[in-house]
Amino acid sequence: MAVTEARERIILAAEQLIAERGQAVPLRDIAAAAGQRNNSAIQYHFGSRDGLIEAVVEHRLATLEVRRLELLAEQAGTGATGVHDLLEALVIPMLELSDRHGINHYARFLEQIHTHRAVTDAANLESARRTSVRVIMQQLERELTDLPKRLRLRRLRALPTVLFALLADHERAVEAGRVAAGDVAAWGEIVDMLAGVLTAPVVERAPIR
Repeated sequence: MAVTEARERIILAAEQLIAERGQAVPLRDIAAAAGQRNNSAIQYHFGSRDGLIEAVVEHRLATLEVRRLELLAEQAGTGATGVHDLLEALVIPMLELSDRHGINHYARFLEQIHTHRAVTDAANLESARRTSVRVIMQQLERELTDLPKRLRLRRLRALPTVLFALLADHERAVEAGRVAAGDVAAWGEIVDMLAGVLTAPVVERAPIR
């Protein structure tokens, strides 16, 4: 039990400090924030900085996965499967982390690690714990078939980077009191912006000289 509690304290400390200070935050600072006197505690529990980052992502997946699958099931029952609907299933559970669960640093953590293999490795989508994201991305691709394939895939690859940035900005706005955590109008604006990124028309341009 003590080992499990220590591991979770380290995960939560890492989430917050990486969100605030970036991936390069000293591991000893994370260990200290988690109440660990032994500087090797992170190596003991996670093996490395990469292992710790992956553990933070995995720690949040269960909550997100359950809610995303629930939203996808609701949408399937109503026949709502357009780009906006799919993006809502992807995004709303992440916005609810703060509103429902008091989790206030995860979006900024993701913004800091957006190039890390924990979120960029395509093999991650084969995990059973990421079934919802795999389904959403596959259905989004089908919804974007009017775009040339190369452009369609490029926009889908860019989606997580844009998503993390918008969610992190929202998280900062909530922390500063500029917007309420449960402001569904603000949530809708985020979904609209993401939909715009994916569905923007292709404009023919003259060559730049």
